[in-house]
Amino acid sequence: MDDTNLNVRQASTKVEIVIDILGQEYGPVEWEPRYDPASELVYTILSQNTSDVNSERAFKSLMMKFSSLDDIAAADVEEVEENIHSGGLAKIKAPRIQGVLREIKREVGSYDLNFLSKMKLKEAKTWLRRLNGIGPKTAAIVLCFSLGMPAMPVDTHIFRVSKRLGLIGEKVNVDRAHDLLESQVAPEKVFAFHIYLITHGRQVCKAQRPRCGQCVLASSCPSRASF
Repeated sequence: MDDTNLNVRQASTKVEIVIDILGQEYGPVEWEPRYDPASELVYTILSQNTSDVNSERAFKSLMMKFSSLDDIAAADVEEVEENIHSGGLAKIKAPRIQGVLREIKREVGSYDLNFLSKMKLKEAKTWLRRLNGIGPKTAAIVLCFSLGMPAMPVDTHIFRVSKRLGLIGEKVNVDRAHDLLESQVAPEKVFAFHIYLITHGRQVCKAQRPRCGQCVLASSCPSRASF
């Protein structure tokens, strides 16, 4: 079987087992919106290639400085850069944020993106990815975290843990992983799966020196012998 096309039914069964075991380990998770969709989009751009702590600090600094998304879009780019400096890559992220906000305003007439929740998931993803600089991960985060849609964001932890568990093949790239994992997870469990794998990747299945001896999934992990 081509490892880019794992049998969805078999993979879905594996995923269910992983969710059940990690749910017992880390406890239940419940979705609640973090920010409105446009603000989530800004936050997610700030989170690119930096830590959660730094992106949160940059987002708070930005929102304290500017009273609205309109003000951010209209500001001098240097002023935006100054207020997101703590998040890193400010010279790239500032014009990207302003460009996306201006695109949204031109297209929609406001920053209210709640209409995306009325679309089919594929259509909502396509709409967001038309925005300059918005890829599959950013689009999925906005739809999942802000609107509660079953979009699968795949970060470095989820990508790594999924490969080690054999949920996706070794040759699958991160962009393809979004669609593959999304097809394997029941829609109502996408958010929980996302949170569980991130938590497990940070605490146990680390990039360097994974703690296989402490892993509740070790007995069925095909990668354990590699470490």
